[in-house]
Amino acid sequence: MKPLAPWLQSQLLSLLQRPGHAFLLQGPSGLGQYELGLALASAWLCHAPTENGACGVCPSCHGISVRAHADLTVLMPEVDMLEWQWPLPEKSLKEIEDKKRKPSREIRVEAMRDMLTFSQTTSAGVRGKVVLINPAERMNHITANTLLKTLEEPPGDTRFILACQAAQELLPTVRSRCQNHHMAWPALETATEWLVQQSVPTDDAGVLLQAAGGRPDDALMMFRSGIKASTWKSLPVQISQGDVSALADQSPVWVLSCLQKICHDMLCAKMGAAPRFFNLKDLPRSGQFDTLSAWSRELLMMAKTVDHPYQPGLLLEAWVSRAQRALTS
Repeated sequence: MKPLAPWLQSQLLSLLQRPGHAFLLQGPSGLGQYELGLALASAWLCHAPTENGACGVCPSCHGISVRAHADLTVLMPEVDMLEWQWPLPEKSLKEIEDKKRKPSREIRVEAMRDMLTFSQTTSAGVRGKVVLINPAERMNHITANTLLKTLEEPPGDTRFILACQAAQELLPTVRSRCQNHHMAWPALETATEWLVQQSVPTDDAGVLLQAAGGRPDDALMMFRSGIKASTWKSLPVQISQGDVSALADQSPVWVLSCLQKICHDMLCAKMGAAPRFFNLKDLPRSGQFDTLSAWSRELLMMAKTVDHPYQPGLLLEAWVSRAQRALTS
C-alpha cells in the first residue's frame, strides 16, 4: 500500500477522529478523493491500525491491496472498475467480454442491489464492513434512491464513504445523510515537491501543476500520458496553426478540457486578467472576444456528448479546426 500524499494523510487523521457511519468526501477532481476514501476504508478494516492509519501488512490490508477483501465493496462505473482493477460481477464481466454491451459510465443499479445484499450479511472479520462509492455523482436517480434507506439506517456495522467531484449533482437526500468533508487544496510548494517525488522532473512539475489548475493528481496523470512542460506551453500556438500532433494520442475528454482551458485563458487575457492554466506569453495574440465567447459556449455544448464520440479522429480534426478559427479571428 503506497504512502498517502502529505495533504491527504493529515485529512485521514482528522477523519479517523470523527464518529459516524457515512462520510461524503467532496471537492474538485484531482484532489485525491478516491485515495483518501480507500485509505479511510483500509484504516477502518485494518486488524492492527496505527496512529497514521492502516498498518499495510495485516491480512485485511493485503486483501484490499489485491482487490479481494470480503468486508469491502467498491462501487464505481464499470469503466473505472476496470481501470482501477477492481473485480466486476461475473455476469457483467461476461456481457462486456462477449461485446453484448460496453462498460457502463454510471454506477449501475444492479451493483447497488448487490451492495444491499452485501450489507445485510454477517461480516467476515471483526472490524465491520465498508462501502466505498466513487465518484458518487455517477449514481443516477434510481441507483441513488436504492441507496437511501440503507444509508440512513445501515444494517449491522456497515459504514459508507462517498467520494465525489460534483456534490451538487448528488440528491440532497443523499448529501443530508452523510457527514461532509471538503477536500483540502495542497500548498503549491507541497504539491510540487510531491510531484517531483513521483518522478516528475522539476521543470515539468510547476508547469503541469498550473495546467491542472493546482490539482496534483491531474498533473501527475498529464505527465504519465506524455504531456511535458514544453508540450503544454506550445499547445495554444500549435492549435491556432491547426497542428493536432500533440493531441493525437489523448482521449476526447482530455482534448476538450484542454481546449476549454485555452479558451478560458484567452478570454481572461482579452479582459486584462491573469490566465490560470497558461502563461500569458504562451497564448496567441489574435482572437476576438465575441468569437472566443461563442467558442466557449460551443465547448460547453460539446461536453454533454464527449463521452460518446463516434469517430474520435474526425472529431479531433473538427475541434481543432473550430479552435483555429476562434484563435485567429
